[in-house]
Amino acid sequence: MTLTTGEGTAADQAASTRTVSRLFPWVVFTLTFGLLLSDYMSRQVLSAVFPYLKTEWALTDTQLGSLTSIVALTVGILAVPLSLLGDRWGRARAVVLMGVVWSLATIGSAVAADYGQLLVARFLIGVGEAAYGSVGLAVVLAVFAAHRRASLTGAFMAGGSFGSVLGVALGGVFAAQFGWRWAFGAMGVIGLLLAALYLVLINERKLAEHKVDDEAGTGPALAAGQQRARLSTLFSTPAVILAYLGGGLQLFIAGSLFAWLPSYLNRAHGMAPQRAAGIAALLILVMGAGMIVCGMVTDRMGRRNPASKWTTAIVFAVLTLVLLGSAFVMKPTGFQLLLIAVGCFFAAGTTGPTGAMVARLTHESIRATAFGTYTFFNNLLGLAAGPIVTGALADRLGLENAMRYVPLVSVLAIVALVAGSRAYPSSLRKLDAAAGGQQGGSA
Repeated sequence: MTLTTGEGTAADQAASTRTVSRLFPWVVFTLTFGLLLSDYMSRQVLSAVFPYLKTEWALTDTQLGSLTSIVALTVGILAVPLSLLGDRWGRARAVVLMGVVWSLATIGSAVAADYGQLLVARFLIGVGEAAYGSVGLAVVLAVFAAHRRASLTGAFMAGGSFGSVLGVALGGVFAAQFGWRWAFGAMGVIGLLLAALYLVLINERKLAEHKVDDEAGTGPALAAGQQRARLSTLFSTPAVILAYLGGGLQLFIAGSLFAWLPSYLNRAHGMAPQRAAGIAALLILVMGAGMIVCGMVTDRMGRRNPASKWTTAIVFAVLTLVLLGSAFVMKPTGFQLLLIAVGCFFAAGTTGPTGAMVARLTHESIRATAFGTYTFFNNLLGLAAGPIVTGALADRLGLENAMRYVPLVSVLAIVALVAGSRAYPSSLRKLDAAAGGQQGGSA
């Protein structure tokens, strides 16, 4: 009887372990995704209150654009060093600390007395958010199998769109009902609550227990005895550099849409600020849905031919150029809004494919740093450049005319992605040769 009981207990423990192993990765994804929503809610709530700030403080469009761009610029500059710290210090601890910092800074935005104080608060939001996308995505990919990378990357990055939707929509409601300061305060409180929940449920030990090692052929190898890849491998192949560039350039369009769609609808279509914020939120929601679907399509096509990830990214960028390029030269009508919606669906569809390529071409031991580098390019070339460049053009040409130029940046993204697809085979051979040489030298 005793022997039977012991065997039953061992079986029960094994079953329990398998159940936890299946559940915990989704807990990680859900909470990490939830904090990403908070990240972008804190970042993009500003767009919903642009009309109020412009009226109350008499700000120019360039100043309004700078309040958005300062966050993305700070994220871009600090993404790599703070992601490196996350790899070394502990990714779960870093996630919680970042959530607390950006949430407190968002609450600080609510009490800003003028443009200068708000700019400082927005800078601090950027400090808190700088490495979150990279560290958070590295946490998620570490507990899932490699064949889901494009889908998970697209879904995770879509949190930026969904968070922007919630930030713009809820911000518009709070601003209309209680004043624009309450919009910032509410976003900050939500972030603090999520950070506290993350602290309770996720830690370094649990992440280590559920870590899924890279399968053969899904990531560069390390030399025998080497614990961590060299940082130089972040730029060791032309293909990974072109993935950084192509992904970043395409997000110029997404950054401009995040920041200026509410104002565009307010000015071009004559919508009231609250209605403009609501419609813009729906369009950004479409963008997030597109990121998820485009990532899933990319993974499905990449099962037989991994190089097809480049092809899907190129197709998504071409569709963005054609659809949004056509929409913004039209007069403001219902059909134009429909065309903008379809263009938004593909506008950030390249994030899944390019993120998967970055993961394929860099080692897991420095993956948060690799995604920090990816974030640097996404923000410097895209999310930071888009709002402020579009705002500067709007001051000179008017916002309607400025938006006509935004989709043209897809041309540069397409060039980078085509070059990346051509460099990909030789880049893989270079990685394999380098790993083989290091292992031979170690032997």
